[in-house]
Amino acid sequence: MKKPRSTSKPNDPEAARQYCLQLLSGRPRTRTELGDSMRRKGFEEDVVSEILERYSEVGLIDDAVFARAWVESRHRSRGLSKRSLAGELRRKGVDPEMVDAAIEQVSDDDEREAALELARRRYRSLAGQPDDAVLRKLVGMLARKGYGSGIAIPVVKQVLAEAESDAAELLDEDAHFE
Repeated sequence: MKKPRSTSKPNDPEAARQYCLQLLSGRPRTRTELGDSMRRKGFEEDVVSEILERYSEVGLIDDAVFARAWVESRHRSRGLSKRSLAGELRRKGVDPEMVDAAIEQVSDDDEREAALELARRRYRSLAGQPDDAVLRKLVGMLARKGYGSGIAIPVVKQVLAEAESDAAELLDEDAHFE
């Protein structure tokens, strides 16, 4: 069943402003996300552009601030790698320069620490499984979070060594799991 078409007039700036504010009240959004939502709702391009420009001028829309907050939150709460975070921001329409600036706030040490914490936490839930399965699951989990083998393999090796697991010996530093 099709959704009913919006009852607002496509060139009604007040309805578009209200809709944009409603979107922003739910969670922060990028300029691209807001524009796409407003266009899908049926607002005309000139109305959308005018509102987005005005809301950017007054600071209601700021993709650079959004990107920094996104990186801080997603890296801390989900342990995502810089590569994953950059991909998410690009998909949200954030300018590449703003993406790069936001990603810079995560140091290589921060990234490695996050990967180590993820691997330690996941390792605890894998107790009793065969060494090769534990190894595969840890490296795979880190890969899904966006970590390349240059981080994943040493981190997994460290976690396995800390646990005094024989699986640590299965890892070759030159192995690639990407």
